[in-house]
Amino acid sequence: MGVSHISNRSEKPSERWSRRGILTVLGVVPAAVLTGCSGSAGAAESASSGGASATASVKAAKTPTVTVSPADGTKKADFSAPVTVTVTDGTFATVKVTGNDGSTLAGTFNEAKTKWTSTKNPYSGTKYTVAAQAQGAAAKTATFTTKSPGETFVGYFTPEANSTSGVGMPVSINFTHAVKDRAAVQKAITVTAEPAVEVVGHWFSDTRLDFRPETYWAAGTKITLSLRLKDVEGQDGIYGIQSKDVTFDIGREQISTVDLSSKEMVVKRDGKTLATYPVSGGNAQHTTWSGIMVISERFKQTRMESSTVGLGDEYDISDVPHAQRLTTSGTFVHGNYWASTSVFGNENTSHGCVGLHDAKGANNTSVAGYKFYDSSMLGDVVIVKNSGEKTVAADNGLNGWNLSWADWKAGSAV
Repeated sequence: MGVSHISNRSEKPSERWSRRGILTVLGVVPAAVLTGCSGSAGAAESASSGGASATASVKAAKTPTVTVSPADGTKKADFSAPVTVTVTDGTFATVKVTGNDGSTLAGTFNEAKTKWTSTKNPYSGTKYTVAAQAQGAAAKTATFTTKSPGETFVGYFTPEANSTSGVGMPVSINFTHAVKDRAAVQKAITVTAEPAVEVVGHWFSDTRLDFRPETYWAAGTKITLSLRLKDVEGQDGIYGIQSKDVTFDIGREQISTVDLSSKEMVVKRDGKTLATYPVSGGNAQHTTWSGIMVISERFKQTRMESSTVGLGDEYDISDVPHAQRLTTSGTFVHGNYWASTSVFGNENTSHGCVGLHDAKGANNTSVAGYKFYDSSMLGDVVIVKNSGEKTVAADNGLNGWNLSWADWKAGSAV
């Protein structure tokens, strides 16, 4: 070992430096090759892997943020806009909005599933709970309460729910406040029939909307009135409050035709003559309306005063038997016990009503007044002709049948 050591020291300096240089180069080159070939690829891969992991870590660290509008805890939220729920840094798995009345608000997601919007506005005066869950995150719950409307309106409808009416009965709705936005209100009301038939609404005024088909209802029809007026703005700041369905039925067909020239009434039931009665109509000074009229009220006995129809003190009868209203203005078909029996079928002597022979007390089943009343129902049709008077106005009672179908449809707001 010593000889070797002496031998190495005896080398020339240039040779020592040359060998060291070679060794140095040999030492550097493998390192460079390692770095430049396998080492560079491994480092790049490591860096790339490290970067992706870092990005994933950042993303994983972000918790989805859910935002509800109206905001959580709102006490008097607006009910004229839809509910929206949005999420950032995530996508939705589910969203459910439930009212304290048991109702739910349906809604849809946008394409990215980052926003949910209710398909309808929330109801007024209702507390809602929103349960929203983003993918891979815990559910978020929020609550808000919508404000109550300041002023409201309702629609009173004819006929009554679950009743049976004659084939001439329209669906008539009278509103407690004038309606400015007729289209919005009419769109919130539907009338459907079984068997199906086209039913159209007609506005007689800003407080009255009637529905009817082109011709009389078919006997046995079932009619459904759907009111979806809740939170519909009839005019500025005045909202509907009804949301309900009601049904009623159409019974047999009964159409009675009064000819005041022959002073006779022919009653037909389902197309066949049921009875013929002698009658007395309005006299020359107080003619009876002509046209198609519908029985809208029925009284076994009622009081009739001339002062209520602008005729002063000409009459006041406290117990008129078997009275059935045909117009709002005061036209009835009723029993008459105070006129001579010979009047009926021979003279028109009334103040505008159609009279049939009857008995005081309304209990005599043998007289015409009783028989006709007993055979009738609300919604039955009474047609008056040859009265010497013009056709009754379509809004004077439930008498829209006097309008042509084209004129009726022209009164629709939708």
